[in-house]
Amino acid sequence: MSLTVPPNLLQAAESGPVADEEFVACVRDSLPYAWQTVSRVVAELESSDGEFADNVIPPPSEAERGQLLRALASDAIRSSLERHFGVKLAFQNCHRIAAFRLAAVGSDTYRRFVSTRGQLLNQSPELRDC
Repeated sequence: MSLTVPPNLLQAAESGPVADEEFVACVRDSLPYAWQTVSRVVAELESSDGEFADNVIPPPSEAERGQLLRALASDAIRSSLERHFGVKLAFQNCHRIAAFRLAAVGSDTYRRFVSTRGQLLNQSPELRDC
């Protein structure tokens, strides 16, 4: 799953730095399922008092799963989403994305979520091929 980069954005990148807003728009348009999932999780976080909100709903198809993997495996994409939404994203498996409040990074809850123990406890036979 790759980004669909408009010619004008590619030309801008060839000439120098690109504004975050332009890159984020490219991500939004290229990876709509990933964008919707992150947006929903962030909205859930914003409407709660919790340290984080997460997605536990598997994607409907491999194409959508690919979008999530692409968005969160790329440092540039992930960090631009974090800056855009003002959160820290964490990722445990092929669909469990969490959005943490920036103040919660380093908390016990955050450390548990990103720990090797948290990763192991979040596995199941159904997820082996995701």
